[in-house]
Amino acid sequence: METYNDSIVYDNFNYYFANLTDYRQQHKIKHLLSEILFISTLAVIAGAEDVEDIARYARTKKSWLSTFLKLQGGIPSHDTFNRVLCMINPQEFESNFIGWIGAYRSQLPVSFEKDVIPIDGKTIRNSKDDNAAKKAIHMVSAMSTKHGLIMGQKKCAEKSNEITAIPDLLDVIDVKDAIITIDAMGCQKKIADKIISKHADYVLALKGNQGNLRNEVTGFFEKVKQPEFNHYIHQADTEIEKDHGRLEIRECTTITNLDWLLEPAQWNALKSIVKIKATVMKGEKQTVEERYYITSLDGDAKLLNHAVRKHWHIENKLHWVLDVIFREDYCRLRTGNGAENMNIIRKIALNKMKADQSDKCSMKGKRKKCAWDDNYAAKILWEMMA
Repeated sequence: METYNDSIVYDNFNYYFANLTDYRQQHKIKHLLSEILFISTLAVIAGAEDVEDIARYARTKKSWLSTFLKLQGGIPSHDTFNRVLCMINPQEFESNFIGWIGAYRSQLPVSFEKDVIPIDGKTIRNSKDDNAAKKAIHMVSAMSTKHGLIMGQKKCAEKSNEITAIPDLLDVIDVKDAIITIDAMGCQKKIADKIISKHADYVLALKGNQGNLRNEVTGFFEKVKQPEFNHYIHQADTEIEKDHGRLEIRECTTITNLDWLLEPAQWNALKSIVKIKATVMKGEKQTVEERYYITSLDGDAKLLNHAVRKHWHIENKLHWVLDVIFREDYCRLRTGNGAENMNIIRKIALNKMKADQSDKCSMKGKRKKCAWDDNYAAKILWEMMA
């Protein structure tokens, strides 16, 4: 394996996150903010779940860290890690994170494949603080399925929901020419307007929150089953997926003639309505589910079948990983901005491990290897920085 210059790795990391405001009293500072963030990210990559783990990792790796960090106050205590992570402005940290991802994406080879970007929310369950009357933090994230990257995130305001957070997130990430997929919560006219204004396309799930539109759409898909209305079907596509004894058949049907609908005229750039019929067979059990969507795409059933399938990547490759591999819901960091900032650090770690293609082991395996092999840990941190 190539050997990495640890101090250059640190400098490159610091390049993207060095301008964070340090709110500590300057005359009391013993540990550099940049070093606290760098150690925290290294520790999370290597398996740390909370500030106690981060401090324990730092003490264990002191000999290695001392070769390229100043550590002018020695190894920070877990109280120091906790205090600093709770103090950092998450909006600033978030902005730096998004800037870093944007810089990295701009260096990637040009591809004509459309990027599907699912947007979805996840609650950090243990961030709830009853003593402070603080609700659990709910974060809305966007993921590039083309590159496997988390592009950015926004926290839902205490008395708000994803409907207000999604436009804020779209304002700060580059989605030009991409396909944005959002579940039923985000099926809102203003969100469709925002996506079109960002020069992207949308695929929005329809459920009960858009009752009149959903009733019109489902009613017409029932009607086109009859031979005399069958000509309204624009395209159909079928995907079959087999995995570990599970068979899923996804049938996508699109309609582009929307003249007969009342509601669609109110939606910016709406061109097609979509029905996905998913049949899942496992052993002797079979389930069938029908889902409906509206989209600014022109009714390409194969593309839409693909885009709807890609939406689940944010659940399987982000939320599941944060819950099961990073054990985010078990972290009891509740005060200040700690939970939100740790969420960003986990996403930095996740992006870096996804970028590493040198070892095909699982995410869990990569984290263990980072804990055992300092050079591999440096390599992971180097990913996306050069």
